[in-house]
Amino acid sequence: MSIEAALGEIVPIVVIDDAAHADPLADALAAGGVRCAEVTLRTPAAIDVIRALARRDGFTVGAGTVLSADDVVRAVDGGAQFLVSPGLDTSVLGAALAESIPYVPGVATATEIQRASRAGVARLKLFPAQQLGGPALIDALAGPFAGVSFMPSGGVNPSNAAEYLSKSSVFAISSSWITPRALIADGDFDEIRRRCAEIVMLSRRLG
Repeated sequence: MSIEAALGEIVPIVVIDDAAHADPLADALAAGGVRCAEVTLRTPAAIDVIRALARRDGFTVGAGTVLSADDVVRAVDGGAQFLVSPGLDTSVLGAALAESIPYVPGVATATEIQRASRAGVARLKLFPAQQLGGPALIDALAGPFAGVSFMPSGGVNPSNAAEYLSKSSVFAISSSWITPRALIADGDFDEIRRRCAEIVMLSRRLG
């Protein structure tokens, strides 16, 4: 399965402190029209959350903030179906290739995009997208890097999601706005469902 098919267009970034919140979070995401999540390896609960979500039929879970080859192994052992990093690290890329798991490394410059392309990686996380220049930067990069597709992340929210998704060189958007850490910790899954539905509606209007 391609990374695009696995993720869909919208990838919520999840920082979660309690594995007991995994299932209600996934229920809220699915009710809002999103059936995937990137669980960042920033908390002790992350692998347990990945393990719980990996057991759900029709739900795709990946690991984010993958910073080392050890992180790759831990995430794959936990059931992660894709990996995302904030930057481009050859040791992480090598470990992901060894595990035969889709990997989306982060880039912020043309030099990093060129390095990733040379390594055979064509699906890249543009991070932090909004701070780097937003949709205008993607337009500028699309010319010299026609074979590359981006997943903008960082500052993506309802005010700019539709503009990102309208770009032919964008295969998905990645956003923590949908699933803020505080909302998860407070158990406010109705608000998470509402935010999901809002982003999904923007996406469908483009379709």
